[in-house]
Amino acid sequence: MTDTQLQIELAEARREIQRLRERVSVGAPTVHKDLSLVSLVPKFSDSESEVPLEEFISTIESSARMGNWNEADRIEVATLRLAGAAKIFYNGCSERHEQGVTWQKFKDTFPNRFKDVHTDQFHFTNLQNARQRKNESPQQFADRCKALA
Repeated sequence: MTDTQLQIELAEARREIQRLRERVSVGAPTVHKDLSLVSLVPKFSDSESEVPLEEFISTIESSARMGNWNEADRIEVATLRLAGAAKIFYNGCSERHEQGVTWQKFKDTFPNRFKDVHTDQFHFTNLQNARQRKNESPQQFADRCKALA
């Protein structure tokens, strides 16, 4: 190859690189979603479940922030992690299955149905009667008492 041909090919390569750079800079940035965080979301079945509704929602929202999930992803993950009575209740809410349902509307569906029905007296009695369990460290007992309070 001659020097002139190399110069021409080099100029063409530079133009091609410049075109590719322009295409990359004009396009929308790539957003990576980390859906492996779904495994962090506990199952929610009803008001008597081990996981309170507030914790269930909070876990979805924090996982969504970390994993770059959009509203539709949050709704899908929440739907997948529903079980038992909560799943049956959700399946009966036909308006929540339509296109355009927001995460806020989805969240607002559950609190009235799965609110804590126990009285303050019930919770106070549980706290008052709390005893340190066998093989429970003082720190674990203190954490359990804080949760009861």
